[in-house]
Amino acid sequence: MRRRHVPAALLLPIALLLTACGGNSSASTGTDTDGKGSLTLNVGDQKGGSEAILRAAGELKNLDYKIKWSTFTSGPPLLEAVNARAVDIGGVGNTPPVFAAGAGSKITVVAAFHGTSKGDTILVPNDSKLSRPQDLKGKSVAVAQGSSANYQMVASLKAAGLSLSDVKVKYLQPADALAAFTSGKVDAWAVWDPYTSQILQAKQGRVLTTGEGITNGLTFQVAAPNALQDKKKAAAIKDYLERLRRATAWVHGHQEEWAKVWAKDTGLPYEVALASVRRTNATRISVAVDKPLIASEQQIADAFTELKLIPKKVDFADFVDTRYNGRLPASTTPARASED
Repeated sequence: MRRRHVPAALLLPIALLLTACGGNSSASTGTDTDGKGSLTLNVGDQKGGSEAILRAAGELKNLDYKIKWSTFTSGPPLLEAVNARAVDIGGVGNTPPVFAAGAGSKITVVAAFHGTSKGDTILVPNDSKLSRPQDLKGKSVAVAQGSSANYQMVASLKAAGLSLSDVKVKYLQPADALAAFTSGKVDAWAVWDPYTSQILQAKQGRVLTTGEGITNGLTFQVAAPNALQDKKKAAAIKDYLERLRRATAWVHGHQEEWAKVWAKDTGLPYEVALASVRRTNATRISVAVDKPLIASEQQIADAFTELKLIPKKVDFADFVDTRYNGRLPASTTPARASED
């Protein structure tokens, strides 16, 4: 495959922010803190994630505890930090908790958000001859192992009558996958927003298929069990989740404002950030950690166990805590409509 050139203004910011997040260690544990008080809540985040949305919505004011932020390139390394007690709570997609649970990690899902899966895609270059998911047979696909895109790829292949063994899987973290995709070293890339929007806005690829109707569209806040056992930290987590839920709702009515903040925080062009917000971020609603959610995640766990990508049977119900549900709607409540 011939090399495809990406406008530097679009490729460079994402590449920089990802390498800046810690390279091989996949994390940056800087000294950024918010709030005041004797208690510190260690929060794991991804670039342009919880910290950015809370700050934009004004939800980091009047904290009577401190938040220390650590930034990770994706969900799996973030959950490794939760398991190691380096992080008290952090946000991830729908698949990392399943892999962490399969590895016997000490993690607990405490909050959930439901959005559309239109930003979860399998991308192919514009000049690719692939026109439908069935055409992926025998082709190479880049994906971050253990990420939400990992399951989206598995489920999309199954819906097309294919299995994981029918494709050449290249397990790459986003920065490396981006480089491989834009240089023509892989035939396709299974990924999430804002990478989807970045490629589409740069006109360097097109969508072969999305996760809509294929995956559950859930994202989670996952806590360390020892933090939940600490009364003061558990109270801080409750306050933190309430602020995050308000901030998530704020995005729906402030999409352009949030896109400007997000673009500045990540280095993404504003047009890419706005496209991602409209396609994905603004569709999210806060939902309960309930039985349908557990059942949906159990399906993901069983799929990876069957593929032997998870070494043992996982009972996902053992890795949730419903204490923060309150009066939240069911996890099956439809997400907000996307403007995409």
